[in-house]
Amino acid sequence: MATSLKNLSQHTQENIQDISDKTFALVVAEWNDEITSSLYSGAVETLLRYGAKKENIYRKNVPGSFELSLGAQWLAKLEEIDAVICLGCVIQGETRHFDFICDAVANGITQVGLKYDKPVIFGVLTPENQQQALDRAGGKHGNKGDEAAITAIKMLGF
Repeated sequence: MATSLKNLSQHTQENIQDISDKTFALVVAEWNDEITSSLYSGAVETLLRYGAKKENIYRKNVPGSFELSLGAQWLAKLEEIDAVICLGCVIQGETRHFDFICDAVANGITQVGLKYDKPVIFGVLTPENQQQALDRAGGKHGNKGDEAAITAIKMLGF
């Protein structure tokens, strides 16, 4: 479903479990920092609201969205990490660079989750412009960071 038809901050309560003993690693791209900082804030607020302990939420920054996969892999291999949430934003430009980066990031994050058999969540915006990104990072369409955190929680309750 297109995000213009859904508020990213709204979700069902299915598969929501107690996460007070779970540890979350958030990998955040520095590129498009205004957007990724909002995604991070949304994810942390959601994790805390559902019972995660602040001391069990770790943040690691990577230069850009392309590096999210490797950052996620380094964290996912740690036994004490229960779920990894990847947060980034790749805004469409004038070249095909956007297509290559988005494809690589989506595939890389998927592969990390499969390799380590734990939730590794794709919280990456791929908007056409800055306004669409802002609308999905706490604006009129909610916050993709909220959605990514809820996805991690639900996958832990699967």
